[in-house]
Amino acid sequence: ENGTRCVLSSSSEFPEGFFTPQERKDGGIVIYFIIILYMFLAVSIVCDDYFLPSLEIISECLGLSQDVAGATFMAAGSSAPELVTAFLGAFVTKGDIGVSTILGSAIYNLLGISAACGLFSSVVSRLSCWPLFRDCLAYTISAAAVLAMISDNRIYWYESASLLLIYGCYILVLCFDIKINQYLMKKFSPCCTCFTKAMEENAEQQPLVGWREERGPLIRQQSRTDSGIFQDELDYSHLSTSLHGLDEISEDHPNVFTMPEADMKRILWVLSLPIITLLYLTIPDCRRQFWRNWFMVTFLISAAWISAITYVLVWMITIAGETLGIPESVMGLTLLAAGTSVPDTVASVLVARKGNGDMAMSNIVGSNVFDMLCLGIPWFIKTAFINTSGPIEVNSSGLTYTAISLICSVVFIFLAVHLNGWKIDKKLGTICLVLYLVFTVLSILYELGIIGNNPTRVCGN
Repeated sequence: ENGTRCVLSSSSEFPEGFFTPQERKDGGIVIYFIIILYMFLAVSIVCDDYFLPSLEIISECLGLSQDVAGATFMAAGSSAPELVTAFLGAFVTKGDIGVSTILGSAIYNLLGISAACGLFSSVVSRLSCWPLFRDCLAYTISAAAVLAMISDNRIYWYESASLLLIYGCYILVLCFDIKINQYLMKKFSPCCTCFTKAMEENAEQQPLVGWREERGPLIRQQSRTDSGIFQDELDYSHLSTSLHGLDEISEDHPNVFTMPEADMKRILWVLSLPIITLLYLTIPDCRRQFWRNWFMVTFLISAAWISAITYVLVWMITIAGETLGIPESVMGLTLLAAGTSVPDTVASVLVARKGNGDMAMSNIVGSNVFDMLCLGIPWFIKTAFINTSGPIEVNSSGLTYTAISLICSVVFIFLAVHLNGWKIDKKLGTICLVLYLVFTVLSILYELGIIGNNPTRVCGN
C-alpha cells in the first residue's frame, strides 16, 4: 500500500529468546549484552589461538604468499558464517536472508573492516598494488554478476553455475599470481614505481602470527613448480619457515592455561576460562608439536566454531535490537552487518597488527568474493539437483541503490589506499570510517523511504 514493501522480522529467522519481551524490557536485556560481549571475546580467542596458527602452517606447506593466503583460506574460514547463512536461506527459511545478509554487509566488509585495521593497529603496513587491484576487480565482477542474476527476481541453474565459474577463474589467477604480478610490474614499471617500492618493502615484514615471530630462522623456499602459487626466490613474501625451526617453537609454545602476567589480561583470562577450556577440548592446537600435522583439522573445526559463535552473536544482537526498538532496516545495515562480519574483522585486525597489510586487505576483499560464491553453491545445488522444475524466486527490491553502493565502495577503497601512499595507518582508517558512516546513513535513509519512494515496514506491523 502506497508503495510500502513488507519484509519479515529478522527475529523470525532465529529461535525465541530466553525471556519474554516484557522481561527483556524489565532488565533481561542486560543478559543479552553480556552474551554479546562474551561472543566477541570467544571469536577473538578462536582466531588468535587456533584459526590464524592453522592458516600459518597451511601457508607454509603450500608456499602461499600473504595475499593469496588471505584471499583463499583466510577468506573461506572467516566467511564460514555467510556460507551457513546462504544455505539456511536457500534450503531452510526459503527467504532472502542469504542475499540480504551477504549483499547488505558488503559495504561494512570493505570500509568498516578497513577502518578497524587502520584505527586499531599501531603498526603501519605497506600494501602492494597488484593484490588489491586483483581482488577489487574480482569482487566487482562477482557483484555485478549477482546483481544481474537477481534483477529479474529469478535464479536459474546456469546463472548460479556462472558464479562458480567466476570463482574458479579467480582461483586460477591466484595459482599464477606471482608470474602475473611480475609480468604486470615489468610491463607497467614506468608508472608503477611507488607500487614496486611497496612490494619490495613487504619482503621485510614479520611472519603472519605473533606466536612465533621471535624465534625460528626465516628462509626462502626454492620454487617447487612453475605455478605462481608457490613461492620462489624472487617472491616478495617470506611466510616460509624451516620445519626444524617450527618444531622447536611448537615444543616451547606455552599452554593455553598459562595465566598471563598483566592484571587486565588476567581478568580477561579468568572470564574467558570456560571458552578456553571448551576450545582446548574440541580443537587440536597445531602450534604444539604433538598436533602439528593436524593443522587442517584445526582449520576446519575452528571455522565451524566461528560459524556457531557468530550465529549466537547475531541472534543476540537481533533480539537486543528489537527490544530497544531499533528499526529493522537500521539493524540490517549496522548491527547485523557488523555481527556477521566479526570473524573477518578480528582476523584482519590481528594480522594488520603484525604488519601483514596485504593479507589483511586480501582477506577483506577476498571474503566478499567468497561471499558471492556462498550464494552460488546453494543456488546451484537447489536448481540443478533438488528443484529442477523451476528457478529460485528472490526479492530484488532496492537493487539499483545496492549496486551503486557496492561499486562505489570498491572504487573508494582503492582510491583511498592509493591517495594514502599504499599503506594502512590511522589516516586510512579515519577515511574509511567516514566513508562507511556516509554510506550507512544514505542506506538507512533509503530503506526508511526518506530518500526515494520505497519505504519498508516489518510484516504484521
